[in-house]
Amino acid sequence: MVVGEFTTEVDVLVIGAGPGGYVAAIRAAQLGKSVTVIERGELGGVCLNVGCIPSKALIHASQLYEQMQAAEQMGITAQNVAVDFPKVQEWKNKIVKQLTGGVQSLFKGNKIQTVAGEALFVSENEVRVINGYEVSRYKFNHCIIATGSRPLELPAFPFGKRVLSSTEALNLTEIPQSLVVIGGGYIGIELGSTFARFGSKVTILEAAEQILPGFEPEMTRLVERKLKKNKVDIFTKALAKGMEESDTGVTVTAEVKGEEKRIEAEYVLVTVGRVPNTDQLGVADIGMKLTEKGHIIVDKQGQTSIRNVYAIGDVVAGPALAHKASYEGKVAAEAIAGQPSAVDYQVIPAVVFSDPEIASVGLSEREAKEQGIDCAVGRFPFAANGRALSVNAGEGFVKLVADKQSGVLVGVQIVGPEASNLIAEAGLAIEMGATLEDIGLTIHAHPTLGEMMMEAAELALGHPIHVLNK
Repeated sequence: MVVGEFTTEVDVLVIGAGPGGYVAAIRAAQLGKSVTVIERGELGGVCLNVGCIPSKALIHASQLYEQMQAAEQMGITAQNVAVDFPKVQEWKNKIVKQLTGGVQSLFKGNKIQTVAGEALFVSENEVRVINGYEVSRYKFNHCIIATGSRPLELPAFPFGKRVLSSTEALNLTEIPQSLVVIGGGYIGIELGSTFARFGSKVTILEAAEQILPGFEPEMTRLVERKLKKNKVDIFTKALAKGMEESDTGVTVTAEVKGEEKRIEAEYVLVTVGRVPNTDQLGVADIGMKLTEKGHIIVDKQGQTSIRNVYAIGDVVAGPALAHKASYEGKVAAEAIAGQPSAVDYQVIPAVVFSDPEIASVGLSEREAKEQGIDCAVGRFPFAANGRALSVNAGEGFVKLVADKQSGVLVGVQIVGPEASNLIAEAGLAIEMGATLEDIGLTIHAHPTLGEMMMEAAELALGHPIHVLNK
């Protein structure tokens, strides 16, 4: 039964309050627009509720647990170290609640209206919003679609009691005794290594030739080595074919390099990709152009084939990253406000919170060469950095790739401690068109991990101080 249906006229309507949608809403409000946001779940979307933030909280807790167990080499004995997993989850949920509450406060401060419910386009300038038995309509001047994505489900492994997506895995109430992870991308590696540190027996099945297929093998080898040290079984060129489920677990059948393998586990975690949430919006019915994979086709301002409707984040092509969505949200809001804003994807950092961490921005050495760039390369090891050794994290390297003739930086790859934070300097340097000399002449505080950028630049220039110039 429909209780009531009325139409409200709004200026800018944002559908979805994830890291793309809520940022777009705030930016549009800053620019003087009256903004209404429709969200079917919790404010903050996947990132704050079931993605970036909760996963990093669990990663940190598991790393702390591992470090306490290994503290004896530094002369510290920690006795009776144990994990109370429900309390870990309680702590994680408290962080999520704090952040989603922060979004609510920002909306209130920017006078942004929120509407709970599921949006469905009924025309090029109107949506219907369904919230239980209540139905309402919103007529808009401009709309930004930011409905994100959801985990891809494999037909042979339907999500259920024993087959989990990342959402369910992040909310387990107990540490699984054993876990098969299908998919060795960044989500699979982050969650697989987290549960391995907590004590789960983890097996990773990756269809490609290496885990983390988007990164250079010289980076992923270090992650693979640490995973194996934590007794994680890794099978590459492995295709998960099917499963037998019981009340207590699952037996997964996989083809590994041409041979059949059966692996028993308490749970299966499927992390093989994400699907854009565009199929239940009704966008195809109003003539919006989509790709074959369901992504909305947009221009450099996020404008769709329907000129007053914009789309950002996971519903458009490109990596499913929160910071990409936020960036696109700001561009779309500014475009709606009449500003000459447009996306430039030269600098989108990619980060994996693995152990050691991996981060990359710009071009790899291989990509630079494929573009015909004559490269100068500086690859400086964390083992020669005093700060890294003093925090017991000497594995990895910082690699700078520059145009040899001009010295202009075109890419940076980092594998090692705090790679996720160190990559920010690299991104700024590329964005500003910095040269190796600019970075090498910049005084970096000592002793810090940040010195690695300076050292790598000096190495690329041929005059390294803390390693021999071979």
